Amino acid sequence: MAIEVQLPDGSSRHYEQAVTALKVAEDISPRLASATLAAVVDGRMCDVNSELTESVCQLRLITNRDDEALEILRHTAAHVLADAVVRLYGKDVQYTIGPALVDDFQYGFYYDFDLPDSISADDLPKIEQEMAKIIAEKVPLQREVLDLDKAKTLLKDLGQDYKIEMIDDLVRDENIQAVSFYRQGDFIDMCRGPHLPNTGKVKAFKLLSVAGAYWRGDENKKMLTRIYGVAFFDKKELAAHIDRIAEAKRRDHRIINKDLNLFVINDTVGPGLPMWTPAGSIVRMELQNWLQNELIRQGYQIVFTPHIGKLDLYRTSGHYPYYKDSQFPPIEMGEETGYLLRPMNCPHHLQIYKATQHSYRELPIRLAEFGAVYRMEQTGQLNGLIRVRGFTQDDAHIICTTEQLEAEIESCIELVKLVLGTLGLDTYRVRIGLRDPDSDKYTGDSANWDLAENNIRAVVRKMDLPFTEEQGEAAFYGPKIDFVVTDCIGREWQLGTIQVDYNLPERFELEYIGADNTAHRPVMIHRAPFGSLERFIGILIEHFAGAFPLWLSPKQVAVLPVSDKYNEYAASVAARLSQDYVRVEVDDTAEKIGAKIRKATLAKTPYMLIVGQREVDSQNVSVRHRTDGDAGVMNLEDFAAALGTEIKTKGAQRIVVATTS
Repeated sequence: MAIEVQLPDGSSRHYEQAVTALKVAEDISPRLASATLAAVVDGRMCDVNSELTESVCQLRLITNRDDEALEILRHTAAHVLADAVVRLYGKDVQYTIGPALVDDFQYGFYYDFDLPDSISADDLPKIEQEMAKIIAEKVPLQREVLDLDKAKTLLKDLGQDYKIEMIDDLVRDENIQAVSFYRQGDFIDMCRGPHLPNTGKVKAFKLLSVAGAYWRGDENKKMLTRIYGVAFFDKKELAAHIDRIAEAKRRDHRIINKDLNLFVINDTVGPGLPMWTPAGSIVRMELQNWLQNELIRQGYQIVFTPHIGKLDLYRTSGHYPYYKDSQFPPIEMGEETGYLLRPMNCPHHLQIYKATQHSYRELPIRLAEFGAVYRMEQTGQLNGLIRVRGFTQDDAHIICTTEQLEAEIESCIELVKLVLGTLGLDTYRVRIGLRDPDSDKYTGDSANWDLAENNIRAVVRKMDLPFTEEQGEAAFYGPKIDFVVTDCIGREWQLGTIQVDYNLPERFELEYIGADNTAHRPVMIHRAPFGSLERFIGILIEHFAGAFPLWLSPKQVAVLPVSDKYNEYAASVAARLSQDYVRVEVDDTAEKIGAKIRKATLAKTPYMLIVGQREVDSQNVSVRHRTDGDAGVMNLEDFAAALGTEIKTKGAQRIVVATTS
């Protein structure tokens, strides 16, 4: 049968019989064949040795320059890891799942094992050595497809009970009729692929850590051993990545918190329930007060609502049962219906709106709240402030007419840009989250979804914002705009979000009286520039490595007398700055001035004022910045004025010391 292979450049190649993607690459050039790692045939990823059998097919060859290549590399590296573990620890090893993690900053892949003996990080070099042997052998990865009976028989012979359970789940969920396997020498793994042609294509890898992981993420099931690693096509890329991981560990907000004492999380109160210390509360309040003042300036109205509500409220909104598995169990209240710790603030805000009748002249109505919400995250997923069970959202809900909607979306985008720009989070991408049409997790009429998606696209195009669209990233009630921020070491964080919702106004039967004196249905925007205050501050700690900008710093100035006889003048300097509400402390300990400077620097205090006899005589202060070092001598009043300007402008104007004699 003749086959026409159509290539991305518009050319075609013709063959008289079935041909592999690799053969097409060889015919184009031997160099391309050597570089080809996989292929996309008619939109489907496959191995280089997959046969092209359709009379007409579209082929795109994948090399290490293509976006898909890294995932294929890391998936193959996971198989090499599993092979090495079986070689080292014997046939009793059960290997479960080993995905690639292209979007994970730290890790590139992992594999979960049920091992006959426990292992630790000390065993990783030995496993790496065995992996290096497998890579040096350039073992081919060969795909074969078996029917269900043969697949289960093979897995039973291999002693892989977890894989048999996975087949049963696939039969139930996807009604599969056959299963694909990859043979890698003596090692055999059930896998959809695709994979690299041979293990020798794995050029640079590193095993990073060992952790525990429950089978299927279920705390009631067996704890497995998870080995994490990362892989790249180039050793320089690997080395740079290892350096970034080391920098990320240095910036870990949980480690920095040991010095700065911003928050407390302990088992006495409960995992994932952070408490803010006085220092951390300053950071939180400064952020909250700044944003709240901006909201009031823009016409938002501040509200307060309870942390709990009747279960039926969340049934109406859809949060229960759509997010049932991630919520705390309902609270039974005697003969009353159950109550729920609120997972979101919007149902409460809608009740405030519904409490009175509204005219079109009042719209848009913008209700804002820094409201605490609760999610029952799995224990193993908790991570300091980044992933918690109780957190505060800078939540607001805008209820408006359809004619007002796009202008309100644009205003929300400008607000998020203001927040990110002020805090130096200037590198970000815009992601439009759409519903997955094949999923049943979304509520509401399809026509409403289409309207909301088109509204969002119209605004981001008008504002000339580059964006991507991702199915499955929408909220259950509507599509959304997410700002995905890249921090100073290259990690991505999803921060500000704006969601358009035609559906909850329907579910709650919201109305306003139009110009025609009849009832109309409004539309709604959910928006949160910070998202979660806890998560946002955790990210800020890591982004700034604990060295907050002056306006956010818990302690802004440290006054350091060079000896005890200058303590009185130091106290008067602090008193003067306190009149301007500067957060200032005097270090009047008996330590030498060098030790005081080191202590203030480690505490990330932005400014240090060193005072001795010269400063007393001239009524000046010697200014030192935490990163710039000694800056010179300045009149105290001039320093106070310059400090106030830097605080007011959020760091846009730094202090410039005019040295005085």
